[in-house]
Amino acid sequence: MMRKNGLGYWLCLTSAVITLCLCLGIIAFLFAKGAPAINWQFLTESPELTLDQGLIGGILSPLVGTLLLTTMGILLALPWAAAMAIYLSEYGSDKWWTNLLRMGNDVLAGVPTIVIALFGLILFSYPELSFLSMMVEGVEGGRAFGRSFFVAAITMAVMVLPYVCRVIEEAIRAVPFAYREASYALGVSKWRTIRKVVLPAAGTGIMTGTILGIGRIAADVAIVWFCLGATLNFSGPDNWWEPGNWLETLRSAGGTLTSYIYNASPAGAGNAPAKAYGAALVLVVMILLFNGAVHYINRLARMRS
Repeated sequence: MMRKNGLGYWLCLTSAVITLCLCLGIIAFLFAKGAPAINWQFLTESPELTLDQGLIGGILSPLVGTLLLTTMGILLALPWAAAMAIYLSEYGSDKWWTNLLRMGNDVLAGVPTIVIALFGLILFSYPELSFLSMMVEGVEGGRAFGRSFFVAAITMAVMVLPYVCRVIEEAIRAVPFAYREASYALGVSKWRTIRKVVLPAAGTGIMTGTILGIGRIAADVAIVWFCLGATLNFSGPDNWWEPGNWLETLRSAGGTLTSYIYNASPAGAGNAPAKAYGAALVLVVMILLFNGAVHYINRLARMRS
């Protein structure tokens, strides 16, 4: 028995070390290839295509697009996923419709991203939903453009919903039932117990689900291509940073670092591999910073509670 325990321990440790080495290896490769391309100009200028199909400029607009889309997508998905997780874990028990909801959630998690992207493009092309993008002129019967930050953010929220919901549900279920019993013994209602006792105790799991959603949104390509337009720059007003232009910018097409990486790679039209590696390094650093920020916020919340 001792030998089996020791073998299991070393297999688990070896798997963890291999995973860590793979992660560090990818980061080191991107740093070696992409760091020379990163400078102040690269971070503060928007990209442009030249006549010889080369890519000049920097990654400012794709960088801002990534921040916008990630923030909007996770803000839409997190409350939705948390509400569904609370119902499944605290109210649904093992009723047949609860199992049906859970099965539907699992099926949605298995749907390919490109299918969700295509569904979003078709749905938001209906003229009734043109307030989320733009109307296409000259089309009989009317048709919405179906590509904007609003459209892409909603579609991204649908994509990450099952993953975030599942993580939050498991985190809530992991909270000891004694916490709930102690709260009920004091005469606290069930909803207040969930808000004041269960959710704070499940804070780490909720943050893990948030990180998972952020990473998937920031790294997605299919939805950016279909539902955002995957342009190098914002297709809305030129001065997109002015508050009066924010709404029109969010209703217009744009791009993210993932679409920029494709355009800058040899497979795209930019033909600038060094810039593609630089953008990939910036994207990885962004995801790491997101993770660090979420962990820091979670730590502060736990210290104050």
